[in-house]
Parts: sequence; C-alpha cells; structure tokens
Amino acid sequence: MFRFAQPIFLYLLLLIPILTAAYVFINFRQKQKLKKFGNVDIVKGLTVGVSRFRRNVKFLLLMLALALICFLLARPQYGTRNEEIKRQGIEAIIAVDVSNSMLCQDIKPSRLDKSKMLVSKLIEQLDEDRVGLVAFAGTAITLLPVTSDYVSAKMFLDQLNPSTISIQGTNMAEAIARATAGFSDNKMVGKALILITDAEDNEEGAVEAAKAAKEKGIRIFVLSIGTESGGPIPMGNGYKKDNAGNVVTTKLNEAVGKQIAKASGGVYINVDQTNQAQRLLEKEIETMQKDDFSSSMYSEYDEQFVAVAILLFITLLLEMCIMEKKNPLLHNFKLFKEQTEGGK
Repeated sequence: MFRFAQPIFLYLLLLIPILTAAYVFINFRQKQKLKKFGNVDIVKGLTVGVSRFRRNVKFLLLMLALALICFLLARPQYGTRNEEIKRQGIEAIIAVDVSNSMLCQDIKPSRLDKSKMLVSKLIEQLDEDRVGLVAFAGTAITLLPVTSDYVSAKMFLDQLNPSTISIQGTNMAEAIARATAGFSDNKMVGKALILITDAEDNEEGAVEAAKAAKEKGIRIFVLSIGTESGGPIPMGNGYKKDNAGNVVTTKLNEAVGKQIAKASGGVYINVDQTNQAQRLLEKEIETMQKDDFSSSMYSEYDEQFVAVAILLFITLLLEMCIMEKKNPLLHNFKLFKEQTEGGK
C-alpha cells in the first residue's frame, strides 16, 4: 500500500502547470519579437547551433525535478509488513468506570480524566503484555479485546466519556463478567483485571463475579478513585440534582472495592493525586506469571526517500549535461536537432 505521510505538500505540484504556461508564453513573445527584429531565416542564421528542442527538454527535466522535490516533501511511503513478534508477558484487561459520578472533580482534573491519565501511563509500562479495554456504567462493553496493539488501546481510551455507555449506573458485576470472558484459555499466563471505579455499585453480584474470576485464574486489582468527602457531579452548566432539586453528592465506596479485591485474591489500591497507585500496581503485576505468546503486528510504513532522491539527482544531472548550444566535441551525434536544421 502506497501513501504520502505529508500529502499537503503535493499542492506544490500546481506550480508545474503555472510555470509551463509562463514558459510557453515567454517563448511565444520571444518569437514575436524575432519577427519584428528582421527576417526570421536571417536571425536563425545568427544562432547556429542553438536548439529550441534542447531548451524544451531542459525545461521538462526541471519540471520533473520540481515534481520529485514535491514528492520528497510529501514523504512517500510504501506498504506495511505483517510481522510475527514473540513476546513474554501477562494478559491485562482494564475496565474503566464511565458513569456520570466519574465526572466528579474531588480528584483533579476529574475522576474520569485522572483514570484515563493513569491507564495511558499503565499501557506504556505494559509494553511486553497483551492488554484489553472494557468500559462500563449501567452495563459493560468490550472496546478492545486483549491485543498488543497499544496504539488502538490509547485511541479508544482517549474517546472514553459517559456517553460511551447509554445506560447509566455502576454495574461492576457485569464489568467483571465481561472482562473475564475476554481472557484467553491459556492457563500458563498470568491474568490481571484492573478495575478502575469510584465503587458506587448500583447492582449486586460484584463479589460473586470476583470469586468466579478467581476460579479462572484471574486476579482483580481494584483502583478506587475519589474521596470519602466526595463532591457534586457536573452536568451541563450546573450540577446533577435529585427530584427534590437538591445537588447530588457522590462519595467513594471503599468497602465494596476492598471486598472485590479480596474475593479475587487481588489488591485494593486507592488513587490519589500522586503516582503512588501506578507504582504499587506495576509492582504487583511484575510478580505475576509470564508466558510466551506471539502476536501479529504491522510494522511502520517504509520511507521511499532514497529512491525518489536518486531519481531527482539523475534528473538534475541530465539537465546540467544538456546544453542549449551543441557541444563541438559531440558534433557527429545528432541527438538533438539544431535550430538551423528546421528551427525546432
């Protein structure tokens, strides 16, 4: 597959028809001036050895060189290679709470934004592991199955917001079940479910789901985000209110998070304004069993700079070697017609 990394520079190709039109116009004006100067045949006799055809060839070579320069600036790239890469790591699925309560700003800039920043840094550290991404609120959806495609993982992560899930609430039981189903059947590899939530569970069954996950060899690391004092939930230009018109306050529910982590043999970690939670999580994951697995990945596009640069060099070299006046040393070679041999 061929592409240009910076296609905007291809607009410079518009200079070629403009310069060509200017070249034709100038030649036309010169021809008109020669007619006014005197007899055309006599004037041609004064320019023996000069070839208009040579001049046209030199101009065409310059236009070709300009086109190649535009291609160089646009960075031509060719294809991708499908490569099989061997890795040794664990499987980690990250489940992120995207309910409205995650918009609370008791953790700056907000619970959800802090979660996304944490996950982004975590993905960078899991460079030898396979990662997946689940979003949940009143229900749960798999955004990305376990993969080594970290670019896609970050792309999906950037798009996370409360509108990702149409059904509001915090159904951690379904989030755990959805993530559990996303792991492979490989019993030799460590499996980590990283659950990031404020733990305001609106449904029951999260602890039971955690026990079921443990039976499948999955450890749940609960990263609770929020404060015990809590705060209001931003909604539009104000804050979320109940039916009585009172501002709704959301608070961190540590009890549920700790129960889930304990039931799965995992770890409960509270996320604050520091990077302590990330360091603790990385330390725990490092102790998990790793296994070899292969993944099919696409390498980056191959730059075609050298090939185009060589063509550009050859084009400019040819243009420099061609003179408008015939070289006396090459008198016997009739590659170009002289002006005196037809005026072309």
